[in-house]
Amino acid sequence: MKRLLAGAAVAALLMPAAAFADSSSHDHACIGTACEMVSLIETPMAQAADGGWKGTESPRYGTWGFDLSGRDTSVRPGDDFFRFANGKAFDQLVIPSDRTSYGSFPLLRELSDNRMKELVLGLAARTDLVAGSDEQKIADAYRSYIDEARIEAVDAQPLQPYLAAIRAIDSHEAMATYMGAHNGDFGAAFFGAGVGADAKNPTRHVVSTGHSGLGLPNRDYYLDARYADKEEKYQAYIAEMLTQIGWDKPVETAAEIVALENKIAETHWTPAENRNRDRTYNEYTIQRLAAEAPGFDWQAFYTAAGVGHADRVIVRQDTAMPKIAAIFAETPVELLKSWQAFHTADQMAPLLSKRFAELRWGFRDRDLSGQPEQRSREKRAISFAEGALGEAAGRLYVAQYFPPEYKAKMEELVANLRLAQAERIQNLTWMGDETKAAALDKLNKFTVKIGYPDKWRDYSALQISGDDLVGNAVRMRQWSYADRVSRLDKEVDKTEWGMTPQTVNAYYNSVNNEIVFPAAILQPPFFDPNGDAAVNYGGIGGVIGHEIGHGFDDQGSKSDGNGVLRNWWTAEDRANFDALTKRLGEQYQQYAPIEGHNINPGLTMGENIGDASGVAVGLAAYRLSLKGEPAPVIDGTTGEQRFFYGWAQVWQSKYRDAALIQQIATDSHSPAQFRVIGPLRNVDDWYTAFDVKPTDKYYIAPEDRIRLW
Repeated sequence: MKRLLAGAAVAALLMPAAAFADSSSHDHACIGTACEMVSLIETPMAQAADGGWKGTESPRYGTWGFDLSGRDTSVRPGDDFFRFANGKAFDQLVIPSDRTSYGSFPLLRELSDNRMKELVLGLAARTDLVAGSDEQKIADAYRSYIDEARIEAVDAQPLQPYLAAIRAIDSHEAMATYMGAHNGDFGAAFFGAGVGADAKNPTRHVVSTGHSGLGLPNRDYYLDARYADKEEKYQAYIAEMLTQIGWDKPVETAAEIVALENKIAETHWTPAENRNRDRTYNEYTIQRLAAEAPGFDWQAFYTAAGVGHADRVIVRQDTAMPKIAAIFAETPVELLKSWQAFHTADQMAPLLSKRFAELRWGFRDRDLSGQPEQRSREKRAISFAEGALGEAAGRLYVAQYFPPEYKAKMEELVANLRLAQAERIQNLTWMGDETKAAALDKLNKFTVKIGYPDKWRDYSALQISGDDLVGNAVRMRQWSYADRVSRLDKEVDKTEWGMTPQTVNAYYNSVNNEIVFPAAILQPPFFDPNGDAAVNYGGIGGVIGHEIGHGFDDQGSKSDGNGVLRNWWTAEDRANFDALTKRLGEQYQQYAPIEGHNINPGLTMGENIGDASGVAVGLAAYRLSLKGEPAPVIDGTTGEQRFFYGWAQVWQSKYRDAALIQQIATDSHSPAQFRVIGPLRNVDDWYTAFDVKPTDKYYIAPEDRIRLW
């Protein structure tokens, strides 16, 4: 179960956009796309024949952190540095049949999964676990998912109480109440509500609300003709799901549901608009919201959601609320019930019998993302158990796989990155002294979290049974939601983590002004304690710089060193910054990772700035680490070359076409190829290191290169 940081602008290195798409109460960004490399000891990509990483040992890359034989030296660096650095390794990548992409991040994610499998299966095999202990709960969560015979026997029984309650709804008011009551459970709503840190008072929690109501990845899948085939398959999927649950007139009803969601999609803000932290902070009372967005019983919704006593609500997409409330009011109750029944079944389907689970997989994973094969039940069971008690599982992971010396080496890297960032801020030519002082104050106040939390979550109140899969999922959701609601108007605990230690990712959280690096990302190709420093600075150093950069990107820069959403810039400096980011966006808009689908800079701007910052600051920090000594030459490569190889290596990834198209449409991260090319072509030292010439495809004249942080 993912833990999200409601109300915060969280910039994560690799967080899947789908986790946050149209989220009602979260404003996230991150370093990567799929949070998901390979042992390159002798060969560029050591995978099993069917693809995938099979062991629990960290991968190795060559003898010093990068495998030179994985390059494609037939390509000029300036024509395609992604291909030059990764080409032969990329060609040997095999996307496993149960995945939609593979490469650096997916491999480490699979490594983390393999380690969790070893830990979870070890617990499940034991008979001496203490009843009620975290270890017993992890084992029981796994048992409940792996017991396929029981899951088939109960079939749709766990869904029936929900369907009965939906059928009993007899008014719009009752539907609004139902939506609120299931806000932390299985069920859907036109609006979502969450509790998280207040962006303008980040020491306290507040309720936030945003638009919801769509079953496809985002509004574009309804409104853009390029996705018409996906919408057609979605309608067929709805009809089949309604058939499976015994709903009347499934074919006709499916068409009505899609038509309803098209109306909602027309009101939804664009992905770029949803990123704007100024526009998405609108303070309301419940009474004011009811007056300005009539047609939906807001008080009933919030009361049923457990937050009806809130004196303030932060509304994200304020202009959409009246329109969606009106759509709700004009939609017949019977259609709302059908819409609710479908979405409830859709959400619960992975936990039900094969006829439901395979139906859902067929649309959401195969048709939308191009995944040829469903993950095995064992893999899904491991993920379910690990997700049920994420930090409890993380505690076991850290004990076995995260040596204390890794943390110490990371602290040294972070210190150099902070020094490098401070020097670069002081030397900026486009920023004045007043704004520089505020930027340095913010940098000095950064909190750094490495590896794992100092205080682990308490799961004692969470009840897990070895023979009740859906019941476990319901209790997990309700327990997590109740925990968030209990914090309303209370002080924010800044020691908490938004990711588990076994997560292959990293993030910046604006309200805490913190950068966080879970244990699982602190291994090759990002960080090799025995590898070359230049490669490490290009890998994990670039990641650190990326997350620091999020504090100064187009949205993170709207919060000060205390995490308060406020303007700390002079008008002239903000105008200079906006002009530079506009030019950066114009560069990225030209990139088409797949024909007909160009990168949307309004969606990816924060991550593109993070990447540009990561490379520039990481390189400066590497030079600081040399302490005035010349960089060694290794296998004929200079320190600068190895740094850029290190950056390119962490983005070594291959996608299925459908997955790549979905990423471009929904994800705040640019596809991997342009996470390499995009930032490097603006770095002077890259041109020198690889003799990039004006005749090369991605050459930019010095005066046109964009130098941000």
